[in-house]
Amino acid sequence: MSRQAVVKRKTDETNIKISLDIDGTGKREINTPVGFLSHMLDLFAKGGLFDLTIKATGDTWIDEHHTVEDIGICLGEAFTSALGDKRGINRYGFFILPMDEALATVAIDFAGRYSFKFECPFEREKVGDLPTELVKHFWDAFAQNAKVNLFIKVEYGENDHHKIEAIFKAIARAIRMACEIDQRALNQIPSTKGKL
Repeated sequence: MSRQAVVKRKTDETNIKISLDIDGTGKREINTPVGFLSHMLDLFAKGGLFDLTIKATGDTWIDEHHTVEDIGICLGEAFTSALGDKRGINRYGFFILPMDEALATVAIDFAGRYSFKFECPFEREKVGDLPTELVKHFWDAFAQNAKVNLFIKVEYGENDHHKIEAIFKAIARAIRMACEIDQRALNQIPSTKGKL
């Protein structure tokens, strides 16, 4: 079963193409105009063992917002497309990840419905060229378009770089767990409704 997707989004503000293979080995080629986001997406692909190619341009001379949001939208759409009817997947995933002094907890449900909670205080306005407020916005856009319940909480941490890195790595591991095939339920939809 091939679980791959290609998503393209072209607007007056951004031009994005994402290729995703859920069952990859962590091969990645990330090229966005927001360097710190590119770094985090590189870690995300490696941690989740997703083969991921992202080519993005955007009107960052105005603000990083449009580009960051639209990449989140496209990444969510890519997972939705690649998973199809979600037959055989675990559906749920969770991970608690320590990143030096920071600790991130993530839980996700590929429910076909959207809910999003984010709890992480930041001290800095930006890390590199990424506004810290856009971390929440990125994952909210992802959750809406992947149609998932996504809960993110950072309980400890002093360094905002470490907090954000912990979030991206923990989400990668949680998604990897949720998307893995349950050998005891290979051809089953993981819901009593018979549909997700």
